[in-house]
Amino acid sequence: MDNPTRSERSRHAAIQAALTIVARDGPGRLTFDAIARESDMSKGGLMHQFRTKSEVLRALLDHQTEYFEQFSRDYLAALGSAAREADLLAQIATLRETVTQPHSVALAVLAALVEDPTLLSPVRKGNAAKVKRIRSEAADPDLALLRWAAANGLALTALLGLCPFSEEERARLFDRLLDERQWSTVAHVKGGPRAVPVSRRSSTSPNERELIVER
Repeated sequence: MDNPTRSERSRHAAIQAALTIVARDGPGRLTFDAIARESDMSKGGLMHQFRTKSEVLRALLDHQTEYFEQFSRDYLAALGSAAREADLLAQIATLRETVTQPHSVALAVLAALVEDPTLLSPVRKGNAAKVKRIRSEAADPDLALLRWAAANGLALTALLGLCPFSEEERARLFDRLLDERQWSTVAHVKGGPRAVPVSRRSSTSPNERELIVER
């Protein structure tokens, strides 16, 4: 085995060990000693790959981000060019995938947040780019962003152990977020009747409801 291949294997083993430690023990337990034990590497060998803990976290974030970006690209390719709001659907599906993975990018994000919040700058930029794409393709940008935000909430609460839903309920909610037939109906209603305060209608009697429908 040549040295570059051995180095790549060692680096991959260290990243997987770091993810295991964060998932099992929490980000506070992520140390060089813990990674060396988990990966069966010497501490010297590990520090040959990563000089600082921040470098470990950056590699961990890059590794996980690339995995889920590839998942998103594959999902987009499977949808085809005729799909409506394809970027939104790909992002919702990717967020659902993060819940099914034992070593999710959210764990890497959590570890980076504890150690060095500046490491999350690329994540923030990536999310801003996703929002821009979702807005640009949507017939109703606000509705599309609500769906994306709801998927983020489902994924993060599940990964942090805060989700009040069962796996079956969560899967059903993700299916609803991905079902364009339901959301296209909501979008079409956007230009329909809207509720307005009674104070804007001087002819309204005191016994009428507080809100009326203006057409």
